[in-house]
Amino acid sequence: MRIEDILNITQGELINSPTIQAIQSATAYPSKVELGDLFFAIKPEDINTALKRGAYGIIFEGEIPKIEDKEIAWIKVENIKEASLRLLRYVQLKKRAKFFFLLPHQLSFLKMILKYKGDIEILGEDWVRDFENILNGSKEIFVGSNLKFIEAIEPSFRKINSFKEGNIINDTLFKSTFKIDGFIYQEKELSPIHFDYLLDAISLLEELNLKYSLERIRYTKHFLPIFIDKNLNKLPSGKSEQVAIFCDNLEDIQRAREYIKRENRWLKSIVLTPKKIKIENLKRVEWFEDKEDAKKILKTSHFNYAFIYGLGKEILEPQKKYESLI
Repeated sequence: MRIEDILNITQGELINSPTIQAIQSATAYPSKVELGDLFFAIKPEDINTALKRGAYGIIFEGEIPKIEDKEIAWIKVENIKEASLRLLRYVQLKKRAKFFFLLPHQLSFLKMILKYKGDIEILGEDWVRDFENILNGSKEIFVGSNLKFIEAIEPSFRKINSFKEGNIINDTLFKSTFKIDGFIYQEKELSPIHFDYLLDAISLLEELNLKYSLERIRYTKHFLPIFIDKNLNKLPSGKSEQVAIFCDNLEDIQRAREYIKRENRWLKSIVLTPKKIKIENLKRVEWFEDKEDAKKILKTSHFNYAFIYGLGKEILEPQKKYESLI
């Protein structure tokens, strides 16, 4: 790619008059720089390493570094992340890559049941890693739940076209027996409030002709139930009437509470959140200051289900060896 094209794509400013007129490839990792590459200097301290490895161009933001090699191109941009996204947009148009935006729950189930991870590139929260994989990887299918990142690269991204059908035969809040394609899956670690997300993930994988296995189904980070005793010791599944349910989103808490009202009105549930977090249609929330405060609330409250937002399962005591009564 010519330096002139790079300047147009990244909206950069060439601050010297290099003899180099074109580059071979680009990278944001100094350890991956090869002779003739363009280096995106996310960290200014990596520039020397890139130069030693043979970089033909340096893209940077902020203060102009000391230019020791005037033969290569030094390109200043206003924002290096935005410049990298512009380059990705240009590159993916040539690759004809496919980008799909998934909701976090849909993405969790897709990653869970997908048999061969090499068939698809799953985008995360590390934009430098994703930049590298999109720019220099060989994959043509990309999925992720970071809407802003995906939209910046491919404005014509796709969402899941959900067509898969299935039905729940029997369920509790924590386990589901369901039927898909004539097969019955018994008591899977799947809350019925997540069943539609599973069908969404299957729809996309079938559309892409990718293999998957429903035997891999388990609880997600979005809704993780753990049976406990009064002292917050973990117990085997079903060995207690008290359950701590860790949620990373408020929507699941609302949907689960609606399920309880509909199916098990006699169950008592409480909701714990950091201070000043409000949940729609829920008047009473147990606000906590920190982990210890949350543990105190759990130990002194009467409940069957405790929905906990903003903390992880590390607040519980380790599971003791369970001995069944004979």
